[in-house]
This record gives sequence, structure tokens and C-alpha cells, in this order.
Amino acid sequence: MPEQTLAVHETMELHELLTFKSVCATKSKAMQTMVTDDDLKLLMQRDVEQSRDALSAMQGFLQRAPLQ
Repeated sequence: MPEQTLAVHETMELHELLTFKSVCATKSKAMQTMVTDDDLKLLMQRDVEQSRDALSAMQGFLQRAPLQ
């Protein structure tokens, strides 16, 4: 079965999600230095790690985006 490409609107939505997730991960990483609660700091670290995984997965979808 040939690999399907994303529609243009899907590519735009994916780009928005990537941008938003990237900003969220950056903010969590930056805020960790200001947090004193160990549990909250751990939660923020997990968020950064999960965001990296999600970003990697979403970038894989971008390879299926139409090129113009």
C-alpha cells in the first residue's frame, strides 16, 4: 500500500500543533529553574520529556506533507 500524503489543511494543523507543543516544552523547561517544589519540578521534567517524544512523532508525519 503506498504511503498517503497529508492534505494541505492537515499539514497546516500539524504545523500549528508542533509550534504550540514546542513553546509549551520550552516554557516548562525554563520554569523548572524557578520551581522549588520537588514534585512539581519532576512533573515539569516529565512534561518536557513527553513533549520531546510527541514532537518527534509529529515530525514523522511532516515527512508525508505535500511538497510544493
